[in-house]
Amino acid sequence: MNSASALGRAGGHSRLLRVDPAACDGIGMCAHLAPRIIDLDPWGYPILTGHPLDDADARRAAMAVAACPRRALFIEDRPANIS
Repeated sequence: MNSASALGRAGGHSRLLRVDPAACDGIGMCAHLAPRIIDLDPWGYPILTGHPLDDADARRAAMAVAACPRRALFIEDRPANIS
């Protein structure tokens, strides 16, 4: 288990995929890399589920973050009791 998976489960933390809407250009590559957690609106901008990421989704989200040409996506670690 890597440290990101341990953090997602231990200590009451969760991982969430976030988007900076000001940075996003609506290219849509992210939805192809992480289709379970990212949909696209009619203009190609991401719509995120907002659910905490399990290990499999976290790996796909990390691929989308790395591939985003505008660096508009990021993974946020937060205490599980904060919505």
